Amino acid sequence: MTASRSLVGRKMVNVIKAYSIMYNTPLREAFHLFYTSNLYAEIRNGISDMHCRSDGYLAEELQMELERCQLSRLSQLPVS
Repeated sequence: MTASRSLVGRKMVNVIKAYSIMYNTPLREAFHLFYTSNLYAEIRNGISDMHCRSDGYLAEELQMELERCQLSRLSQLPVS
């Protein structure tokens, strides 16, 4: 079953707000982080019914994704 576009849109807004509050991040930055994440694509494409998960859970998932990306970038730096 696919969710309506308005439901998915509201979910995205709520996740961005939750992330901003939970991680003390300016709303504009939270907006950018979310819309450039894999989590955004998963919600938009209806993968695993991500829209059914709580806003807080998805905000935590976004943070974990960002941490994984940061660690990946750090591991690719040359060792001197």
